[in-house]
Amino acid sequence: MRRFEWLAAGPIPGAWDLRRLGWRLTERAHGAGDDELHPLLAMPHGLAFAEWLTLTATAPRRRARILMLGVGCSEERARLLRLGFGDALPPGAQLEEVEARALQRIERAGALPRYRQLGALRLDLLARDGMLAGRGLALHPREFALLWRLSDEPGTPVSAEVLLRDVWRLSFRPETNSLAVHISRLRAKLRVAGLDGLIETLPDGAYRLAQPRALPLPPAGGKLALDGYLRLGEESSEAKHQQGAGTDHAV
Repeated sequence: MRRFEWLAAGPIPGAWDLRRLGWRLTERAHGAGDDELHPLLAMPHGLAFAEWLTLTATAPRRRARILMLGVGCSEERARLLRLGFGDALPPGAQLEEVEARALQRIERAGALPRYRQLGALRLDLLARDGMLAGRGLALHPREFALLWRLSDEPGTPVSAEVLLRDVWRLSFRPETNSLAVHISRLRAKLRVAGLDGLIETLPDGAYRLAQPRALPLPPAGGKLALDGYLRLGEESSEAKHQQGAGTDHAV
């Protein structure tokens, strides 16, 4: 059954209630993921200021699924689209049009882009590598998968359990340190490229990607740092030390 969320305060106007077309109204549990994509409906003029700030600050992937309804001013609709909302419809939009646009948003949200730009770093999903100043980082497939998963929502913490589930397809936390070893190796390659500090570790053991505006600039001329091989040696030693604590069966 198709599901949708209603983000505005008060009941859903009957003219836009997708339940009339067989949809199910649902509430998003706190901290839930977006594995099952569904549209989100809202009326900007029915939102409190705090709710409006929350919507504008939400992750781009989620914001792209929000349809703003009842926006009479053409300039206001254009502004909402520039802010990254999925769509903005005038007050006279019919229920069938709302459904068609909602389905279109979900179809587009489910299509992964080939590239992601993180400051000076460009991730290429097809090549499964990162590019900096035209040079590849030579990432291992799991290293790339970790970086791509963290780039879903830069600045948002991702727990070890979620990374093991999404990258290793494990529903439990194994008695190995495979995740820490792969993060260490990934950090080594990023450090050599001048992107030290891109991946942050939080006190609770979660990881997050620094916001693009906070990322360091690439080395001058697009070249690797002169002491890169020394840094890589230090990071590799750290990875070997961590790997020695347990056998990596999850690779």
